[in-house]
Amino acid sequence: MRCPKCGCEESKVIDSRPSENHEAIRRRRECVRCSTRFTTYERREETPLIVVKKDGTKETFDRQKVMNGLLRATVKRNIPVRTLDLLLDSIESELRDNGINEVPSREIGNMVLKRLNAIDGVAYVRFASVYHDFKDVREFSEELRRLAQ
Repeated sequence: MRCPKCGCEESKVIDSRPSENHEAIRRRRECVRCSTRFTTYERREETPLIVVKKDGTKETFDRQKVMNGLLRATVKRNIPVRTLDLLLDSIESELRDNGINEVPSREIGNMVLKRLNAIDGVAYVRFASVYHDFKDVREFSEELRRLAQ
């Protein structure tokens, strides 16, 4: 692991422990040259999740792309980013635990909506309005009515 300060490739591990979600090992390291301390995470190598889009094209799952949508939906909603991280962790874990390598984008969107609805109704509606691509106010009103029940 290269030191972020001096670029030295030698470091010693000072401390190791599981990360909060137990998906990685958190290691505190110290550079042998400049004594800078830094943190690294060791994760198991996994096969990439492939997202099958509406038009049939495929791309690798981009966690940041989903996070950007969540951040837009939760603007001014006082929802910690950590909560959104956990939401994404649960989706990825569910997909991997089920042994799924390819997943339709529609399914990921539904998983996000289900979890977001439990966190914040307004954020749910914001995300749904983009995800469902409502064509008119009537469709949007029907979704709001369904949500209110």
